[in-house]
Amino acid sequence: MSIAAPDYQIHTFANGIRLIHKQVTHSRIAHLGFFLDIGSRDEMTDEGGLAHFWEHMAFKGTQKRKSFHILNRLETVGGELNAYTTKEKIAFHASLLDSHYKMAAELLTDITFHSIFPPKEIEKERQVILEEMAMYHDTPDEAIFDELDAQIFAGHTLGANILGLESTVRGFTRQAFANFIDRNLDTERVVFTSVANFPFKKVIKVLEPLLADIPQKTSNRLGRIAPALKSPTAFAQVRPGKQTHAAWGRQAPSLHNPARLPFFMLINILGGPGANSRLNLALRERHGLVYGVDAGYTPFTDTGIFSIYFATDPGQVEKAGQLVLKELKKLREVPLGTLQLHQAKEQLMGQLAMSEESNNGLMQVLGKGLLDSGRIESLPELFEQIKAVSTTQLRNLANEFLGPDAFTKVTYAASE
Repeated sequence: MSIAAPDYQIHTFANGIRLIHKQVTHSRIAHLGFFLDIGSRDEMTDEGGLAHFWEHMAFKGTQKRKSFHILNRLETVGGELNAYTTKEKIAFHASLLDSHYKMAAELLTDITFHSIFPPKEIEKERQVILEEMAMYHDTPDEAIFDELDAQIFAGHTLGANILGLESTVRGFTRQAFANFIDRNLDTERVVFTSVANFPFKKVIKVLEPLLADIPQKTSNRLGRIAPALKSPTAFAQVRPGKQTHAAWGRQAPSLHNPARLPFFMLINILGGPGANSRLNLALRERHGLVYGVDAGYTPFTDTGIFSIYFATDPGQVEKAGQLVLKELKKLREVPLGTLQLHQAKEQLMGQLAMSEESNNGLMQVLGKGLLDSGRIESLPELFEQIKAVSTTQLRNLANEFLGPDAFTKVTYAASE
């Protein structure tokens, strides 16, 4: 079954796997990949880090290829093969000249569905992942977000580190991968996403024989359980370094919450990527307390997380925190003026439009969007939603989510 939309087309294969494709005529580079509705939140207690380990092991051998042949396949034609794991998804994707599209599609199908997890490769990759864990632990501006997740989602799999624990990673066997995949893989929750200068029918023709031998599979997992809302906590740790790092956060609207886009706009005003964000102006431009400060919002299928991060001299932490609270109070109490609201909308629309200039980014938006919502919101649709946001909506959201006592706080205090 195929469905056409103004900006993309969708086809469902016999086994339930869906293809979403957008033809672009201005580039000879193709971007394609598989997106699976499986992530670290789907792990059991003794499986912490298994989804991420699977992502690594997909490159380490299939029924017809050894690791070298996988890694060399696209590199020899100037292409890139990559993968990543999040709390809710695993993705295997590639970018290369469109003349090698079929080659990339075949390789991606092979590593996604036909990995054999050779025991010797498991042992080698185990050490690689342990080194990756050590690297992240030694990077406070990254590790602090893992700790924030752990505090906000304590006792829930969303709070678990995607890399897992050293104890669990050391214990994974070949059978553990097989059990995890068997329990979680659902072909109706797998999407192949494609952005290339090919007509839709040609992409279907390439994929049809590649996916024909993959049987329809239904997930055996019990389903995802939304995390409970917990009271704010405080966590502090002394770590080597000259700066104190601070991360504040709390649960936020989910992907399917109607407030998602207005909340995203609110956070963009507060601490988005623009140099004119309120936090950047207050902490960096006016007071010179930080090199960088930002606010972020990540929605999940049943909740979300909002965070603020900054790093500064130990003697300036309290002042920086007070400035953050001051900006939050302004958003709660002072309505945006007509010009401010207009500028905030124009800025967000411009940022979204520029993000679609990246065909690789667009390919990933298509895959994730189809998994999450079953459809893709076009830029005109998003723009109409943004234009409809009111000052009252933003102020109400600020009062609901940005209260002074709403945040879990993690601090990595400098030891020097």
